[in-house]
Amino acid sequence: MSRLIDKSVILLLCLLALGLSGNIAAPVAALLIATAGSSLVQLFSGTKKAAAVILICTAMCGFIPSVFCTVPLMLYDALYEKKWWAVLPASLVLTSSASLTPYQYMITAAGILIAVIIYRRISGFEQNLQKVTELRDKVKEQNVLLSERNKRLTEAQDNEIRMATLSERNRIAREIHDNVGHMLTRSLLQAGALMIVNKDENMKEPLSSLKDTLDSAMTSIRESVHGLHDESVDLKKILEDCLSSADEKFRTDLDYDVYNDIPGKLKFCFAGIVKEAVSNALKHSDGDRLHVILREHPAFYQLLIEDNGSCGKIKESGIGLRNMEDRAASVNGNISFTPSDKGFRIFMSVPKDDRKER
Repeated sequence: MSRLIDKSVILLLCLLALGLSGNIAAPVAALLIATAGSSLVQLFSGTKKAAAVILICTAMCGFIPSVFCTVPLMLYDALYEKKWWAVLPASLVLTSSASLTPYQYMITAAGILIAVIIYRRISGFEQNLQKVTELRDKVKEQNVLLSERNKRLTEAQDNEIRMATLSERNRIAREIHDNVGHMLTRSLLQAGALMIVNKDENMKEPLSSLKDTLDSAMTSIRESVHGLHDESVDLKKILEDCLSSADEKFRTDLDYDVYNDIPGKLKFCFAGIVKEAVSNALKHSDGDRLHVILREHPAFYQLLIEDNGSCGKIKESGIGLRNMEDRAASVNGNISFTPSDKGFRIFMSVPKDDRKER
């Protein structure tokens, strides 16, 4: 839009110079040549055709001297196209038998100067605009990179906190088992021994009550220790380690989409099935890709394991498949095996248990 405005200003100077001509036909022809040529230059901008149009229009000065009055407009287009030499044929007007008036030469010279000034102004503006645009794009790119780095840093920090928490739970469970558990076991044995050697009828009931209390405490601690141990198991890390063992043969992918803590029994079930599936794939699959998906839905968990190797019939009596079926049944889950020419697929679904067994 700014280029059209600049051209309009320069064209007014050209019209002023053309208005000093002694006849009408030549200025009108010159004006038509200039406007048509400038329009074609803008149409073919950035191509060799644009330079050819400028050369043809300026060469017309040798035939129609009045065309020289429109040189400022042609020069502006030539500068914009980085082809300033295309206006040199305008010097043919000097060899023409007809001459322009001194005022026309003066106005044309002023127009040429103004065309150069306007071009330099608009060129500087466009360069600055380009720099601002590049700077803005660079800032946006850096902001995106910074955001990604912050996200990775936050994830790494969260992972460190989670791993530290799991490690601390495991340590507490181990200490309870090694210390409190052993002391309670010893106390139970001592209480049992006292009940055997006791001859006082009045002490039988208190000793029996003491043994029951210690037994209840032992059961409670055992359940708590098992719970802490199960919670300290990082299922995602276990699955990643399982897949990494197959990296030499397969391109492995893990899609872990679980947003709540999985009960301990399910963790060991999923881990066992994935380990068995990876082992079977390493032994029997001729594919090069292994994909594992563990996804949590509102009412159930879904496990999918698939490779892209060719597979015919499967042996229903296979020990590995039977083990996976037994594991699925132990958590009330359903598992299916689907062999095909496109690969082998294991699909398992386990309903959620509100009681969250450990």
